[in-house]
Amino acid sequence: MNDAGAQPVRMTYREAHRQAIREALTSDPRTFLMGEDVGLYGGCYAVSKGLLAEFGPNRIRDTPLAESAFVGAGIGAAIAGMRPIVEIMTCNFSLLALDQILNNAATFAHMSGGQFAVPLVIRMATGAGLQLAAQHSHSLEGWYAHIPGLRVLAPATVEDARYMLKAALADPNPVLIFEHVVLYNAEGDLDPSIQSVDIGTAKVRRPGRDVSVLTYGNGLPKSLAAAETLASEGIEAEVVDLRVLRPLDNDTIFGSVARTRRCVIVDEGWKSGSISAEIAARLCEDLFFELDAPIRRICSREVPIPYARHLEEAALPQIPAIVETVRSLVRPR
Repeated sequence: MNDAGAQPVRMTYREAHRQAIREALTSDPRTFLMGEDVGLYGGCYAVSKGLLAEFGPNRIRDTPLAESAFVGAGIGAAIAGMRPIVEIMTCNFSLLALDQILNNAATFAHMSGGQFAVPLVIRMATGAGLQLAAQHSHSLEGWYAHIPGLRVLAPATVEDARYMLKAALADPNPVLIFEHVVLYNAEGDLDPSIQSVDIGTAKVRRPGRDVSVLTYGNGLPKSLAAAETLASEGIEAEVVDLRVLRPLDNDTIFGSVARTRRCVIVDEGWKSGSISAEIAARLCEDLFFELDAPIRRICSREVPIPYARHLEEAALPQIPAIVETVRSLVRPR
């Protein structure tokens, strides 16, 4: 159906994820959702609320508090031909299933000589900003982006939240989707004419010519807000939503930095061994002579995320830090 003439629909990031799951369950009988509290409770962040009543317990399956067990069950179901969506309540808890994800899901196609695929999607909440303290607030996307055999996605817009799942389920290999907790209540307009998104490329969310701000997740709205402030001062910041953390889209990243010749990377992960470190290294290796200024990185402080709000805010990348960092690299026109 062509919805080109329809009006945009405003919805929350949470509702976009719910609609994506509903569409997946409706369109393919092999698909089911399982995880802790996804059924009766409606999901820790209310993403799956109402789906149990709509699809029943065979398709919306509550699991024990045993990440290694139910992620392993998801891997087995995927190998057997199902299309499981596994929800891990928060990415901190995914470490309990790291053996399953790293040693089984990511390697099975290779270990079997290509005889078996693992079309598994694992969704997990990530990030800080809700005062949930150190065991529920970290950003571990960079750890998983280190692992060959996985695709790692970080939707930051309603559009990506709505359509990344569909593309992920069509991938024959395991896909991890990191959903930032602060974004669940965020609203955006969904264009009815768009029915799919690309899960292989980054996207320029705001064009500019003075500096490239590379980011993902909750760094995107912060970077866009910083760009608005900078624009009033005559500094045009190009904001690039990485959104695909493995494989990184070198073409879009390099193309943006080659145009602006300056780069600031905003990453809620810790600076040491982070996505920002990987991008900075690639730029130094392949684009060094295009740069007119040092690469700057704005990351979380090297501490476990604090509980107290003022300390949590101080530990995370914030809009003023982005603005000041860009100012240090670019003179206003």
